[in-house]
Amino acid sequence: MGTPSDRAPLAERVEELLAGDGPLTVVAAGDPVLRRGTEPYDGQLGPALLARFVEALRVTMRAAPGVGLAAPQVGVELRIAVIEDPAPVPEEVRLARGRVPQPFRVLVNPAYAPAGEARAAFFEGCLSVPGWQAVVARPAAVRLTGQDERGRALDEVVTGWPARIVQHETDHLDGVLYLDRAEPRSLSSHQAVAERWAQPTPQEAARALGFELP
Repeated sequence: MGTPSDRAPLAERVEELLAGDGPLTVVAAGDPVLRRGTEPYDGQLGPALLARFVEALRVTMRAAPGVGLAAPQVGVELRIAVIEDPAPVPEEVRLARGRVPQPFRVLVNPAYAPAGEARAAFFEGCLSVPGWQAVVARPAAVRLTGQDERGRALDEVVTGWPARIVQHETDHLDGVLYLDRAEPRSLSSHQAVAERWAQPTPQEAARALGFELP
């Protein structure tokens, strides 16, 4: 798939990955790199190489386009992800989903834990599972911990759609795909979601497809 050899040291693999021009190749479901989990980042790349890698993740995420991208999705088993969401959605969708703009940010060694008992269920997609979406029930708010790309500590409560993005991308770092947490009966093609289930919430899809919402 054009990804660096698994046998090479991480820095060499990333250098090889960045040797080409343009966006990186996004690994698709079925590749073991998406299931192996990641190792914590502790300077394996060095500041300059880390900055180049983060920029490549940003370029690839925007080109896809997506609202998040984790290192394993480009074949690198490091605990690093990027997120960014301009949230170009109608007001009713913003209110129903808590989807607000998120500036570009880097998550290094992130972890999350539920912040409260509330759960929310919405359709999710994934750049590594092209063409499909499914409903996933997740904590409505999470406490995010970790660092940014400069090593500064992160410890904050994230709510709404940003909390969903944080969970989705952090799950990638643990070898978990959104489909592992999804309601199987909700699985729908992008076309079906656009034509049938584009409502702000998946209540109509739940009734028609026969699954329960939290």
